[in-house]
Amino acid sequence: MKNIQAMREKIANLAALANKLLADKGDQTWTKEEQVTFDNYTTEIESLKNQVRATEKMRDLEADNFFNADGVPAGKKDGAMTIDALTAVALYMRFGNNVSPEQAIEIRNAMSTTTPAEGGYTVPAEVATMVIAKLKAFGGMREVAEIIPTDSGNPLSFPTNDGTGEVGEIVGENAAAATGETTFGTVSLNVFKYSSKKIALPIELIQDSAIDVVAFVVDRLAERIARIQNTHFTVGAGTTLPDGIIPRSGVGKTGLTGQTLSVLYDDLVDLKHSVNRAYRGKAKFMMNDLSVSVVSKIKDTTGRPVWVPAVTEGAPDMLLGHSVVTNDDMAVMAANAKSIAFGDLSQYKIRDVKNSTSIRRFDDSAFALNGQVGFCGWQRSGGNLIDTAAVKLYVNSAT
Repeated sequence: MKNIQAMREKIANLAALANKLLADKGDQTWTKEEQVTFDNYTTEIESLKNQVRATEKMRDLEADNFFNADGVPAGKKDGAMTIDALTAVALYMRFGNNVSPEQAIEIRNAMSTTTPAEGGYTVPAEVATMVIAKLKAFGGMREVAEIIPTDSGNPLSFPTNDGTGEVGEIVGENAAAATGETTFGTVSLNVFKYSSKKIALPIELIQDSAIDVVAFVVDRLAERIARIQNTHFTVGAGTTLPDGIIPRSGVGKTGLTGQTLSVLYDDLVDLKHSVNRAYRGKAKFMMNDLSVSVVSKIKDTTGRPVWVPAVTEGAPDMLLGHSVVTNDDMAVMAANAKSIAFGDLSQYKIRDVKNSTSIRRFDDSAFALNGQVGFCGWQRSGGNLIDTAAVKLYVNSAT
């Protein structure tokens, strides 16, 4: 497996070279050779970033913590010491109901049994935190949205107001002030019950003491929920789904005829300025990774690249002075595709219901006859773009 640190160091070196080229040229017109050199830097950076992401996904399968043959860490024996919540969950995942009476008590203490069986068993805070962390790390929307945790999943209407067109006035001495009504609206922020779908895993793998079974199972289930949530938070059609940020946003710029697969420097500038200045202080670009490969090669009127790759690990790439978020649920550039979003993306609110993360193990014959164990996870969330004036879209041309 490739060395992640070495790849990250190479990314940093390439980014430093690209930024040096930008700084050295300043406002001078770029030569074709310099443009090719810069494009090669950005192409290799994106390729390496993809390799890093792929390698990290593979390493998610490796264990960090180790259990003994009974699934209990050394020094914790039945009846001798209370086991922690994660160990109790691990016992449940490894052995289901095939545990000692003492272990069964610890499992019941760690995992709520008040939820109906088909709804799973509510997991302790430590595991719920692992799930939320996994959701945040996947897709892009949780990276930019504001997360609102609520105690229940009751219907919720969120107040909205666009004050960008409201102005004051000058009044004469002893004159009355005019009425300037502020109009408030409401946007629904309802939640939906997400399921990972059942996943079948070999029983030998689950009972292997060298595997951190909690991390392994949580990763598999949470990734599935993360994928579908990110899709819905991006392009969800509402009603039976969350309202996605793309359907709720207005068009800021449409490409001219012939731009079905491209975007111009002027288009990006127009898109940026289609968003009111009140929202641009925290504004970001968001696009598919394939669109990044197109945009990162765009030059301004002097031939200077408008894309500035990040030098340090974790820092965002910059476009026209704003950070760029990669979201592969955004449309790939094509005819009429809404391929780039720009604005204050934190105006998209994601609502998570506290204590709604649950997991269930299945040992029925459908799995047992194949030497497998089934798992399924659930989590309740919803989302909506509260202020539609905060985000605008670039739409590729129809032909």
